[in-house]
Amino acid sequence: MAPVPDVDTAHYDVAVLGGGNAALCAALTAREAGARVVVIESAPRHFRGGNSRHTRNFRCMHTGPTPLLSDTYTEDEFLSDLIQVSGGNTDETQARAVVRASAGCPEWMQRFGVRFQAPLRGTLHLARTNAFFLGGGKALMNRYYAAAERLGIHVLYDAEVVGLELGDGHFRAATVREGGRDRTIRAGAAVIATGGFESNIDWLQEIWGAAAGNFIIRGTPYNTGRLLRLMLDAGAQSVGDARECHAVAVDARAPKFDGGIVTRLDCLSLGIVVNRHAERFYDEGEDFWPKRYAIWGTLVARQPDQIAFSILDAKAAGQFMPSVFPPKAAGSIRELATQLNLPAENLEATVGAFNRAVRPGTFDHAVLDDCRTVGLNPNKTHWAQRIDTPPYWAYPLRPGITFTYLGLKVNERAQVLMTGGEPARNIYAAGEIMAGNILRKGYIAGVGMTIGTVFGRIAGEEAARHAAR
Repeated sequence: MAPVPDVDTAHYDVAVLGGGNAALCAALTAREAGARVVVIESAPRHFRGGNSRHTRNFRCMHTGPTPLLSDTYTEDEFLSDLIQVSGGNTDETQARAVVRASAGCPEWMQRFGVRFQAPLRGTLHLARTNAFFLGGGKALMNRYYAAAERLGIHVLYDAEVVGLELGDGHFRAATVREGGRDRTIRAGAAVIATGGFESNIDWLQEIWGAAAGNFIIRGTPYNTGRLLRLMLDAGAQSVGDARECHAVAVDARAPKFDGGIVTRLDCLSLGIVVNRHAERFYDEGEDFWPKRYAIWGTLVARQPDQIAFSILDAKAAGQFMPSVFPPKAAGSIRELATQLNLPAENLEATVGAFNRAVRPGTFDHAVLDDCRTVGLNPNKTHWAQRIDTPPYWAYPLRPGITFTYLGLKVNERAQVLMTGGEPARNIYAAGEIMAGNILRKGYIAGVGMTIGTVFGRIAGEEAARHAAR
């Protein structure tokens, strides 16, 4: 391998802008290809890793049981799941490439010390489709950064890219601000892996208006979208709708930023969800939770004051992974409504109408069962059980944004496409900043990590190849 430049040297073969999963996959791949690599991470060292710090699993196709995954999850089924949740709004060629490449990713990740745990069972229904990281996303990123250090990859922390020197679709340098001082980092190729713009409240308010002030940002506060804005201003093509995002229902008591996975609520399909008027507004049992959890943030965002409440009874106890915050609990629906500042008569009427509409069935949360309601608008199509067994529980809900889908359009080589249709010669993108090529709405659990890993490796390989030329 070529020698790594020292701290005072400002020229590299590959500059990776970003510090999460996609960025490190690109950096490790480029370094193994012989490139001198720098990773420019805007967060301080203890917050490195972007949203990847909060992940837990990786969606992966496989043709038979493995130590990490049960049964099978074929290429066609994985692709079908992607197409279904996105409503067909995807680049199917790139989506299929991601699905196929996912099969070899766990072995590649393990080469760098990443460890997985045995398949999980329960509410999430993921033992067959998703491999879980031992220690979660934080452990994953620590393993990657340790591998980067062993390989001699230079990492800059607290280093924000505030400017790009481009010419005719060609990256020349990045202006990096460290400790109030600007410096120039030159490289033969750049990989942009800086996530979406979800932590930029001003940008969110441009799209959502004042409602965005009630949004909770589940992940890093460092995903401001600066690189996305710089690239779009420089003539890069965009992909995806600015209003679309991975947004889940989180506990309304969560912190504004960086609450992570523990603030998510997975109980919504086990009861009913009402707005501040104590009215239901969507089918809580539409499909398995991993295919629907990422629509609930947007659903709550469209409700008055961007607030909703998950209402459960004692039958749901032990069937879901609870939030880090305890539920509100009461001996009656009226008492629960009082605690939530909801109109008590309305909540009692909503619960009563729901209970009367429930039809007999065999409850089984592991399948799309026959427990449903009839005569409601909306009906609950699966897992409908009467809410009649105290104590009654409630969780307050807010929209929790993970990442935004507006991003950079890329080709199958991860090259950023410019407005004229031509690919940038030495600018590549990976991760959330380009995930909209494959997923422009909806979500299935773990697929963001899959996209980031696959396109991170592609971008790193292509960037190293270009720099070598």
